[in-house]
Amino acid sequence: MKVYIGADHRGIDFKSTIKTIVGELGYAVEDVGTNSTASCDYPVIAQKVARGVLSAEGNRGILVCMSGIGQSIAANKVDGIRAALCYNTEAARLSREHNNANVLVLSSKFVDPDELPELIRIWLTTPFEGGRHERRINLIRDMEQGKVLNSNP
Repeated sequence: MKVYIGADHRGIDFKSTIKTIVGELGYAVEDVGTNSTASCDYPVIAQKVARGVLSAEGNRGILVCMSGIGQSIAANKVDGIRAALCYNTEAARLSREHNNANVLVLSSKFVDPDELPELIRIWLTTPFEGGRHERRINLIRDMEQGKVLNSNP
């Protein structure tokens, strides 16, 4: 598994820490930028991470911006991406178990830097539960293909 990591200008400090954590956990890391504090457009970074994630089965991505909201919105515009904005370890665990998230989005403002190692470890090592959650992931794929979903019984 390769982990693609990207941040806008408000997340580059977090990105450096995240790269170290992911590397220490034994995963290959690819940094897609930015590497400057100059203002940049987060959708460009989100798309680069998303394309990397989709380039091979099992790849993952981590995105950072100030709130995490913009990166989440942008990444989730790419078919096949399930980006989850997580502010704590419980959300990170659930994003993997229930939603099979393939991109973790973090806020440089609202996530405690001291929690990053555990949050990232949990997100990278928690397996998808499948079962009823698999059905829901398939419904999301149907939506991406423009299908109209049937209402719940």
